[in-house]
Amino acid sequence: MGYKNEAEIKQVLGIESWRNLSKDKMIRFAAMMPDMDTEVALKIVEQFPAFKEFAKDVVAAMETAHESTLSANKQSQDYVHRSLQEIRAALTSELGRDGLSWDEKKFLIEQIQETGRLAYQKDSENKQFLAKALKTVAVSAAAALALGVAFVGGKVMAESKGSPEGSQEA
Repeated sequence: MGYKNEAEIKQVLGIESWRNLSKDKMIRFAAMMPDMDTEVALKIVEQFPAFKEFAKDVVAAMETAHESTLSANKQSQDYVHRSLQEIRAALTSELGRDGLSWDEKKFLIEQIQETGRLAYQKDSENKQFLAKALKTVAVSAAAALALGVAFVGGKVMAESKGSPEGSQEA
């Protein structure tokens, strides 16, 4: 399906004017660019003097949010591991007391082992979280890259259309 004019594209994006183009719709717009008439796409992009800056701002905002998430995650991880270390230290200290029965010693050892299992579980959960976070950033970066490629590709196609080489058919 080829988009022939600005009005049709605005309707598909659900906007009244290009000033209403949000970051989400900007990415959708970029995805639509290969299906647009080249002149129409370039005419629309020319209406965004800060198109490149807008794309950079989207990437910077994603990066800031990602760094903030990672920082909060690290603080949470540190707190959990520090707490588990303190519990193990208290249990180990208790295990060193004289006069404990075999059942009491066994219970304390089991509790120490449980803190180890909890630390391992928390570490595994964290690795899954980080993998998802990395995937989200990778997908977002790919979308931003696609936005830039679509823009540059459209511009190159338009420029080659105007050149003598671009008008020759193979």
